[in-house]
Amino acid sequence: MTTTHFDALETRSADERAADFALQLPQQIARAQGVAGFKGILNGVDPKTITSAEALAGLPVLRKSELSRAQAEHSPFGGFTTKPATGFAHIFQSPGPIYEPGGAEHDWWRMGRFLHAVGIGTDDIVQNCFGYHLTPAGMIFESGARAVGAAVLPAGTGQTELQVTAARDVGCTAYAGTPDYLKVILDKADEMGVRLSIAKAAVGGGALFPSLRQEYADRGITCLQSYATADLGNIAYESLAMEGMIIDEHVIVEIVTPGTGVPVSPGEVGEVVVTSLNPDYPLIRFATGDLSAVMPGQSPCGRTNMRIKGWMGRADQTTKIKGMFVRPEQVAQLVEKHREIVKARVIATRQGEMDAMTVQIEADGGDDNQFAKSVIEVLKLKGAVEVVAPGSLPKDGLVIEDQRSYD
Repeated sequence: MTTTHFDALETRSADERAADFALQLPQQIARAQGVAGFKGILNGVDPKTITSAEALAGLPVLRKSELSRAQAEHSPFGGFTTKPATGFAHIFQSPGPIYEPGGAEHDWWRMGRFLHAVGIGTDDIVQNCFGYHLTPAGMIFESGARAVGAAVLPAGTGQTELQVTAARDVGCTAYAGTPDYLKVILDKADEMGVRLSIAKAAVGGGALFPSLRQEYADRGITCLQSYATADLGNIAYESLAMEGMIIDEHVIVEIVTPGTGVPVSPGEVGEVVVTSLNPDYPLIRFATGDLSAVMPGQSPCGRTNMRIKGWMGRADQTTKIKGMFVRPEQVAQLVEKHREIVKARVIATRQGEMDAMTVQIEADGGDDNQFAKSVIEVLKLKGAVEVVAPGSLPKDGLVIEDQRSYD
């Protein structure tokens, strides 16, 4: 169990944290005003007046759709970075496509704080099963492991038998990846008669269901989750207290009424809006599209920052399945791809402890196999395809339905 904190920032008093933000926020607003992306967004704002979350609430919200449009005009980062693309160590591409910068400076995404909270340190070897290609999750967690002095097996996903063999041979003691995939590895290890040494798990990229966490606990594995995005890095994380998620020390989080940017009353569910203090990528009031709520009080672990209840769904219909976002516009692309398709609906469910996706397609004729190929091509995920007669799907406006329970 972790007995010390990652740094002194985690135990600041509310007054100390507010005083630090009062110094840092005006500097970050000034940086943002100096980049092309915020031209017309922050015009006329006096940086000296933006010293708190309350002051931030008067500024416009920046949405991912705006970022995407800006990137189409000013490749690759839409004019939102303070350095040129050549000034970064990595350039990543997320579905959309959206391009994100990545730095090699010490813990650029601030993931070390979370791994430390899990108890990962210099005596650990982390089997990093996040992807390393195009998307940044693999590098985000590798950077965090470096920050806490842990060695890394850069495993990525797939080839499960090799994953088991490598974890055994190398002596991996910790796992980083999506919540579901650790179970795949453990089940394969059982099938192979291999005993693994994994005792800690740092997960993200999908919901950690209580039943799955309990299964890991029954195997002697402590499993905690973080809330991070490719744009912002670490936003919030669990500690061993497992009471909500603690906000990272280098972001400011607001919970707002979806679509308005107006803060909700304390404890109400709303959209997570984040202001990053990263000087290289000064995102101001960036709307994540995720829903959460503030938890009252402080964590029993001694960390004093604000807590949120964790991921509580999406402000729009965009849904994360198997660690990948599925967006309404992708469903529309699927319908447009085949003249026989009248309508489509994506349904997210659970099968055992794994995410499952079913795509219901209203079609008048057509080739079922071609529909299935297009689902993989457009949605970037495999799923069951059910072809139904025109007029069969509900007329409720939903194109993505999440039937998973988060209780």
